Amino acid sequence: MVASLERMDVSAPVVDVGTRVARAEESLILQPGQVAGLNGLPGTGMTRLGMAMLAPHAERGPLAILDVRGWINPTAAWEVGIDPDRVVVVRTDHLVRWGRIAATLLDGVAGVYAEVPPGVKGHILRKLSARARARRTPMVLRPVVGSVPSGVAQVTVGASSVEWSGVDSGHGLLLRRRTLLTARGHLTRGIEQTIEVEDDGTHDLRVVPHLGAHQTRQLA
Repeated sequence: MVASLERMDVSAPVVDVGTRVARAEESLILQPGQVAGLNGLPGTGMTRLGMAMLAPHAERGPLAILDVRGWINPTAAWEVGIDPDRVVVVRTDHLVRWGRIAATLLDGVAGVYAEVPPGVKGHILRKLSARARARRTPMVLRPVVGSVPSGVAQVTVGASSVEWSGVDSGHGLLLRRRTLLTARGHLTRGIEQTIEVEDDGTHDLRVVPHLGAHQTRQLA
């Protein structure tokens, strides 16, 4: 077990870190009991986005990260403003234990970010989703392979493209990452939304004005 996590900023035009929680209603922040599914290759910023979706809930209790691959760096949480003392990282790649651990975490923390190992059945994820609603614990599911099955998440967010600046062939300093996201599900009223976010690899995770700012309000 490790301890760590994060916070976020989204608004219209680009806003600084200090207004993240105040504008949570206008962002992709999950409400109590809501479940989100994230799809995207490593490097598309989906881990930071998932942390940001849970960030305000750290004010009422600890957040848990269920790390399957051993890749998640707690710094991703700290960078979005979550107090390190408010985060617990649990690492397991055991298929059976994963479901039990996820269910236990939903009972005892304020929010859960869970990587989903290959082989987890859809009915297990649906049970976890129902448990999250019953416990009013927001949960983000990030499958290692594939996507979250239908009927599990209220919103599914995927990275359709990513653009890096300042990094050449795996070398250099990240100056900016711009990711084009698509969001759909009950929280988008059944309409697919296109959202563009950018970050500089340190603190801010921002919605790009004009393209996504007015659309993210529909997800609250």
